[in-house]
Amino acid sequence: MPSKSGCLGRSQVPSPQPPGHTRLRPVGRMLRGHLNTDKDLAIHPGSPPSDNKSPVNISTEDPQSKARPFTPKPPPPRPKLERALSLDEKGWRRRRFQTSHEDLAAQNGVSPSRGSLQERVPGPPTHTCSPPRLSTSLQEIPASRRAPGRAHGSPSSLDNSASLDLLYREGASAGSTPRLASRLPSCPLPAMDWNFASDSLRTANKVDADHADYKLHLQTRLFRAHSSLGPGQPPSPLACDHCSLHSAKSSFSLLAPVRAKDVRSRSYLEGSLLASGALMGAEELARYFPDRSVGLFVATWNMQGQKELPPNLDELLLPAEADYAQDLYVIGVQEGCSDRREWETRLQETLGPHYVMLHSAAHGALYVSVLLRRDLIWFCSEVESSTVTTRIVSHIKTKGALGIGFTFFGTSFLFITSHFTSGDGKVSERLLDYSKTIQGLALPKNVPDTCPYRSDSADVTTRFDGVFWFGDFNFRLSGGRVAVEAILKQDLGVSVPALLQLDQLTREMKRGSIFKGFQEPDIHFLPSYKFDIGKDSYDTTSKQRTPSYTDRVMYRSRHRDDICPIKYSSCPGIKTSDHRPVYGLFRVKVRPGRDNIPLAAGKFDRELYLIGIKRRISKEIQRQRALKTQHSSTVCTVS
Repeated sequence: MPSKSGCLGRSQVPSPQPPGHTRLRPVGRMLRGHLNTDKDLAIHPGSPPSDNKSPVNISTEDPQSKARPFTPKPPPPRPKLERALSLDEKGWRRRRFQTSHEDLAAQNGVSPSRGSLQERVPGPPTHTCSPPRLSTSLQEIPASRRAPGRAHGSPSSLDNSASLDLLYREGASAGSTPRLASRLPSCPLPAMDWNFASDSLRTANKVDADHADYKLHLQTRLFRAHSSLGPGQPPSPLACDHCSLHSAKSSFSLLAPVRAKDVRSRSYLEGSLLASGALMGAEELARYFPDRSVGLFVATWNMQGQKELPPNLDELLLPAEADYAQDLYVIGVQEGCSDRREWETRLQETLGPHYVMLHSAAHGALYVSVLLRRDLIWFCSEVESSTVTTRIVSHIKTKGALGIGFTFFGTSFLFITSHFTSGDGKVSERLLDYSKTIQGLALPKNVPDTCPYRSDSADVTTRFDGVFWFGDFNFRLSGGRVAVEAILKQDLGVSVPALLQLDQLTREMKRGSIFKGFQEPDIHFLPSYKFDIGKDSYDTTSKQRTPSYTDRVMYRSRHRDDICPIKYSSCPGIKTSDHRPVYGLFRVKVRPGRDNIPLAAGKFDRELYLIGIKRRISKEIQRQRALKTQHSSTVCTVS
């Protein structure tokens, strides 16, 4: 009788094994199937019996003399267990962030369930039909199925995504769902990629207590959250955060942390622009204005003494061309309304709670109002003002000039509004008004000059870094009404250059007789004078006044290219006066300064601020009520 070993090929004859040693299991088949021995066959608790019902015969004869054929068995069906909490890295990275309500609940001591946060860390692209997440420790994955080159590495260096995808493919080929035993990992989880958002949120929301670095962050909870204004930090708390807007607001501070060693240090430079931490110094300026330039809005309007104010000032203060509101607003008025307080209240109401009235002054019917962002009020010096009257005979000061000067950080500003003599042919009188103004304005008074060696005692405009002169200068267009109307009938791009050739002010500036050293932005709008009130037509009365560019904005800079005009236009929608308001948007370079100047100490018109806020609230309530009444009164009929 032939031996059983003869039925086997030479390659299939099992190699002899030393006694006392069990047969080694193939490493690559740990999870795909079980070997046909009692010792190697390990049925997991709760698993169904195997489909293989043939008895297992253990041979007592010498393995070298007899050998029976060995046939591989198909893998048994895997146990179907309930799905447990996913601990794989992919599921960890797909978690969502908390909302603002959940964030507040976490701060009050209510810890959210683990797995509710989702860090959106950049990772490899995932498939659209992703396999179900597996609940397993990494040590259950055979070594032969791990990522190449990492068999002997630490658990933190394993490639989870590659191994779990391999398990899924093998389980799917066997026709069963890849589900493994639910148990806690026997080794620490793989190290996660740290980022700015996950680091702060993990500590702030009191989650991931089982994470390796939780105790380390718990010990440093007394430190302030990272500030957007500190050195080396992102420019905005929302610029680098991957979480929601509300979560960022609850985790970040706009105040830069002050180190204790900086407080203990002493320097002979304290108070100067070179000192670290100076209020007007370069560090503080860079925190608020990294490019060292501020947005400035300057407007002039001759109200013609009308008591009625326009219902809405958005077109004037918040033009549609500007995407953002400016940092500083300066509005000059000639022949202002009788109720000056009401006018200032309307300005405060329009700009809202983000702005405060730094200073306001009046000289007869001339008004100047300065509003700026409330968080910039600490960097302003005392505001000083001075006036000049050019028409002494008049009891009501309608002609003259009003100047306001102050220093912002290390840059000094002068704002002048003027109302020159009217009349088509009175050019010499207007030139005289200009000379009286530059000689009569006594500024600055207590605030030191930032550059005294370049100042002229006979010209106030030379004693400031940036000068803005605006108002009703009353310079007209020569040539008569008929000639001007003929030009106005042409296209705007053609008519404006032709009109400026007839402008008296442009001609005098070229001669150097007025506004020496000043510039004017390019004009691309129609003449702002003289209109019929409430209409878009020029003067139709018996006087037939010639349309003219009487309302202008001029600027002068002590340092070249410190002032850059952005927009220069008029407001055709405001028709309560025979003049149209004219405004200009500018970017002005600001330099650091010294702390030894007299500061405004955060003073502003608080009463006006509160009145403006109440007006905004009451008008919003009235608007909502009107909408509600309109909605309830609508009747829908179905025929």
